[in-house]
Amino acid sequence: MKKLLTLFMFSLAGCASSSSSVRSDALAKVSPRTEMPCDATGGFDCDRRAILAMAGSYRVLFHFEETVLLKGGYAPKPAKDTIATELVVVVADEPNRIELQHVLYGGPFIVKHWRQVWEYEAPTHFVFTGAQHFEPKARTEEERKGTWTQLVYEVSDAPRYAGLGKWNHRYGVSTWTSERTWRPLPRREYTTRADYQLINAQNRHTITPNGWTHEQDNTKVIRVDGKDTPLVREAGFNEYTRIDDPLTQAANYWKETAPYWAAVRAHWDAKFATGGFTLNYPVNEEEKVVAVLKKAEEFRKTQDLAGANAWLDQMIQNNAVSDAPKTAER
Repeated sequence: MKKLLTLFMFSLAGCASSSSSVRSDALAKVSPRTEMPCDATGGFDCDRRAILAMAGSYRVLFHFEETVLLKGGYAPKPAKDTIATELVVVVADEPNRIELQHVLYGGPFIVKHWRQVWEYEAPTHFVFTGAQHFEPKARTEEERKGTWTQLVYEVSDAPRYAGLGKWNHRYGVSTWTSERTWRPLPRREYTTRADYQLINAQNRHTITPNGWTHEQDNTKVIRVDGKDTPLVREAGFNEYTRIDDPLTQAANYWKETAPYWAAVRAHWDAKFATGGFTLNYPVNEEEKVVAVLKKAEEFRKTQDLAGANAWLDQMIQNNAVSDAPKTAER
């Protein structure tokens, strides 16, 4: 399974064409929207329509390029371009909460990708603080008024990062901009380098006539003995171009494994309910991710949910260490 995951990710990353030619090809085959989800009046219902407009089938271009050098003697790494095909499924559509699951499709290879959850005026949410540690963050009523918090989860459904922001529908263009947040290194980085420890980032999601985009303003940061040193800034541009293809195999994968992934989410939710915790494995230890994906394939064949739940209980117990209780002040 690990070899399969590696081969799939390598096939995505092994794009010989330039990002401009790949983008031109995707745009030439676009299935454009017949209408935009919102007008300039905006409002809560408009926010919801914008979030739901991210669902569908897409050709995706991932582009990351280091820009501003912030540490003396550092030489920028080459830009990274990846192309993929993704199905984005609506997992939950509640008045104040929307959940979207990304499924990567590569011919014979189908892999559950990242998950994004949107919560309106969330009173609390998890945050990443570094060194595989996550903790709850409470928000005041003033802070969260009119905001949507985006919570992002890994391929394995372990937490990744979260942050709040507001949707803006000025001129009929729907854009959500986040606050700056910490996040762990992504796979494109931890598989090739170890010269920095975390990323400070701001996200921007925009709904377009051709699909939607995810822009990232990233600062790569070295953290040693509690001291942070900025290394370099990076611009990320992920463009989701709509395609006229139901991606039936990806949809079938999700249908067949959905009960398993619901159980995975429930176990992580239960862990979050106990407070902060630290994942006791390094960010680049992919065996943990592979084990969760492998279990999904087993469930797809057996539909043994009881066995999956027992395995998930043990997996999270072994890999997520709860914070020590805080001592009350006298």
